[in-house]
Amino acid sequence: MFGIFKKKTAVEKLQDRYKKLMSEWHELSTTNRSASDLKYAEAQKILDDIDKLNG
Repeated sequence: MFGIFKKKTAVEKLQDRYKKLMSEWHELSTTNRSASDLKYAEAQKILDDIDKLNG
């Protein structure tokens, strides 16, 4: 109940962004391969940022 007032950490925000990008990547993978590759590359960059923050 009190979790609704908790602010997200930087890592949690990046994880949400990563999940969204991977979802978009999956949808594009069947229709537009070049756009799909760009989404995947962006998601990988965010994953690297998450790894850096986790230490």
